[in-house]
Amino acid sequence: MARRSTVQQDPRIAGDPESYPLEGPDRVTASRGTSSRRGGWGGGGGRWLVWAGRVVLWALIIVIVVNGVRAPFERLTQNGAAPQSQANSTSNDFNFPVTQAAAFANQFAAVYLNYDATNAQQRAERLKAFLPDGADEQFGWNGYGRMTAGAFQFSGIQVNDEHDAVVTVAYQTSGYRGLLSVPIYNEDGRFVVSGQPGLLPAPALPGFPQVSGPSRDSATEAELRPQVEGFFKAFAAGNQVDLQRYVASGDSIEGFNGEFTLAQLKDLVVPEGEANTRVVTAVVVWAVSSNGTDAVSTSGQNDPAVQPGGLEQAYRLTMEKQGGKWFVQQVQGAGRSVG
Repeated sequence: MARRSTVQQDPRIAGDPESYPLEGPDRVTASRGTSSRRGGWGGGGGRWLVWAGRVVLWALIIVIVVNGVRAPFERLTQNGAAPQSQANSTSNDFNFPVTQAAAFANQFAAVYLNYDATNAQQRAERLKAFLPDGADEQFGWNGYGRMTAGAFQFSGIQVNDEHDAVVTVAYQTSGYRGLLSVPIYNEDGRFVVSGQPGLLPAPALPGFPQVSGPSRDSATEAELRPQVEGFFKAFAAGNQVDLQRYVASGDSIEGFNGEFTLAQLKDLVVPEGEANTRVVTAVVVWAVSSNGTDAVSTSGQNDPAVQPGGLEQAYRLTMEKQGGKWFVQQVQGAGRSVG
């Protein structure tokens, strides 16, 4: 009879494999295989990762397709709208020196729109500072007649690129307001008129609706008139001691220091309101001296040109009643009063 060996055999050869857990990587592999055989999840987590990846991939594909279809339409729309936008634009997408260009165009317009046939050469000399070499010295004027223009103001600019722009300048001649478009060329902040200017009409005045005045408090107007008249006399003189007799306590108002004198308090409008606070409108006539000239000409006849001028002005006064007497808190230019 054979004798059974008492030596322990290699567990990987003898005995139940599951009775002896393995070490290292082989253990992990065996465990996964055993789990699968025992009815576990069997790799379900891997399938979820696959499906999540597919969802992300399809989302990326959809985004790419949508952007690819939309881009051509956006470019077509932008290109179609560009001419009108550029024509009406005063923006500066090309870093064009707008302020300097406006000053240059204003100076040019002041020379260009003022001419006199009795001194044509003076205009030609002044135009040289604005025109390119070889340009007509009178730049389109035929040398006849006379024109006087003023009140030049920058009105707008159309920037075409970093070099070219058209500046619009507003002006006035006699009773007419107009516009002058000036094409200019820029190079490093240096300018030259690059083409013939164009005269254009200024926008027409808007329709102005009639407005009805406020309900007037005649009793308070009579009460306020002496105080308001005294205030404007002190306001013209600018003497702070006199002004404080009419200015509310705690407030301070500067005057004209004798530049004007009060000729007349023409009107005072006091609307109905609170008993101790009112915002009133005062219409005054200032007497404006004629630069110190004598009111009598050398011929002994009164000369209207040297008589004190009268200038009608409107003011808005905020007034407060303190201790039974009205005082001025604030004075400013009046708002809308015609129409």
